[in-house]
Amino acid sequence: MEGILNFNDWLNGIVWGPPMLILLVGTGVFFTVWSGAFQVSRIGVWWKATFGALFSGKKGEKNIDGNITPFQAVTTAMAATVGVGNIAGVATAIVLGGPGAVFWMWMSGFFGMMTKYAEVVLAVKYRETDANGVYHGGPMYYMRNGLKSKGLGKVMAVIFSVFGALAAFGIGNMTQSNAIAGSLESTFSIPPLATGIVIAALTALVIIGGIKRIASVTEKLVPFMAIFYFLGGLAIIIAHADKLAGAFGAIFSNAFSFQSVGGGIMGYVIMRAMRYGVARGVFSNEAGLGSAPIAHAASRNKDPVNQGLWGVFEVFVDTLIICTISALVILTAGLYEGGLSGAPLTIASFEGTFGTFGAYFVSIAILCFAGSTIISWSYYGQQCLGYLTNKSKSLELGYKLIFCGLIVVGAIGGLTLVWDIADTLNGLMAIPNLIALILLSKVVMGMTKEYLSRDKLK
Repeated sequence: MEGILNFNDWLNGIVWGPPMLILLVGTGVFFTVWSGAFQVSRIGVWWKATFGALFSGKKGEKNIDGNITPFQAVTTAMAATVGVGNIAGVATAIVLGGPGAVFWMWMSGFFGMMTKYAEVVLAVKYRETDANGVYHGGPMYYMRNGLKSKGLGKVMAVIFSVFGALAAFGIGNMTQSNAIAGSLESTFSIPPLATGIVIAALTALVIIGGIKRIASVTEKLVPFMAIFYFLGGLAIIIAHADKLAGAFGAIFSNAFSFQSVGGGIMGYVIMRAMRYGVARGVFSNEAGLGSAPIAHAASRNKDPVNQGLWGVFEVFVDTLIICTISALVILTAGLYEGGLSGAPLTIASFEGTFGTFGAYFVSIAILCFAGSTIISWSYYGQQCLGYLTNKSKSLELGYKLIFCGLIVVGAIGGLTLVWDIADTLNGLMAIPNLIALILLSKVVMGMTKEYLSRDKLK
């Protein structure tokens, strides 16, 4: 066991080391520069297609066939990205990287908007339709169908699918159920085994019905949980409004602090802020990991670029809104230097204003966030397995049953090794995906140019 831990620690250090973080953020920078900062210069375009559609009630056509609406696709993807990382991950970043980590988290989100955009555009363009008219897509399909070197594309697609099918058991399953069980036990004294069984049963009821049932649940759950958490966090920020200026001052001063710590090298503070801010930002919005495009590919939307705009929206809401709420709650509460970290720090920050209700509030948020992540990642894992097995129904059912069983295991077990391995698998998914995005960048930008020329004619 110790040998496995040591090997995974070594591999994880490579997978999530500086070169990987540079590749992740660099891909977003690459698309941002090439597109002329599309997420800013064309804010009217993507704002109208996303927020505008929501407020006008035009979320897309009803899912009258086996596929889902554009809005359901984005809520399914957001169900996976908006998870315990938005609560615990932000707190950990601030404790380990200082307040400046929040600035670099914003930067990862800003550039990640374009990475996610590119992923979604390619996923919709290169998806395939099965005999029942249901769409299947994601990185494995744009690698196989889009890359000029078909042999390389097929190899990359298999590698991505293997890592994706396995990662779903960890990062999208056991670690999430463990977070739910831990919070409910500490707040409501509910036994972890009971939590695991109930969550597994509810998950089975949803995922056995396939993507349409998953989407029908996330379409209702995601807006509720996002608004619920936003309003609760906003109430605390307003209560601590006199501390907001100090919080923002700490974010910006720490983000660019070149001071040394303990006689160390100059720039130590900014290096830690960048490392943890970027890493937690990427973990939160999943831009570049290749998971979210799998959900977007199931959309009935016929226009790849139009669906890609929902990818921009997704990262904006996840990182620049929800993560920012968590960060400001923690910074204005002023408890981040008191020895707490992760979810306990966020809970303590809410309790400072809400009292005991604060713990209840965060526990309910974790239940919603982690529960929705489990549902969406089950679909990601199934799609990766389906690619490898030519969509075998019997193997898919077996995968679903194992997935639900592991929810119970996760709820009652210590998961240090599982979390570490899942982290590594998640990173290994990203490597072939980012390479494919860069190789197919001309396709993305060509379609973007054509879409904008059509938009001007409207």
